[in-house]
Amino acid sequence: MSFEQAMRALEEVVGHLEKGDVPLERSIELYERGALLKARCAATLAAAEEKVARITTDAGGAARGTEPLDP
Repeated sequence: MSFEQAMRALEEVVGHLEKGDVPLERSIELYERGALLKARCAATLAAAEEKVARITTDAGGAARGTEPLDP
């Protein structure tokens, strides 16, 4: 599942829960699914942030390549 797919699924879960017309057991299932989707999205964003943090630039600001985050 891509980040975008996970975000759409999470938005659907939140939408169902916000309506308030879902039975309790289904609400619990949706909440658990939402928690998993949130964790997946957070991990994907953290990995992307780490990758961006490793991009090196030259004196003019142009991207040169990457280097380890903790050299």
